Amino acid sequence: MRIDKFLWCTRYYKTRNMATEAAKKGHFKVNGQAVKPSREVFPGDKILLRKDQINYGLTVLNLPENRVGAKLVDLYRTDTTPKEAFEKLELLKYSKDYYREKGTGRPTKKDRRDLENYTDDSPVE
Repeated sequence: MRIDKFLWCTRYYKTRNMATEAAKKGHFKVNGQAVKPSREVFPGDKILLRKDQINYGLTVLNLPENRVGAKLVDLYRTDTTPKEAFEKLELLKYSKDYYREKGTGRPTKKDRRDLENYTDDSPVE
């Protein structure tokens, strides 16, 4: 089975086209080698997948006939992703919460006061 089809079948990507595009960008490695979307995967292969700033590690157990339900995904792969990767993603979410999107306009009054307090060297009374 093709790697893009396998990752679509095991619900890592919403559409097969998204999986194919990710493979073309070099987000997949099978047994340590960068692969094209048409690369065949077999049981026992180890897949490294970069998605949403997380490096997922997978081991192929079996090949599904077609797309499977979320509860049945564990029959076809073993997830070897370290827990530190998910903790790192949580920290990234917290760091991005405060800041506005680029191009959303001038700083607000609160933002300006925070900047002034940050750069002001005099003691706060």
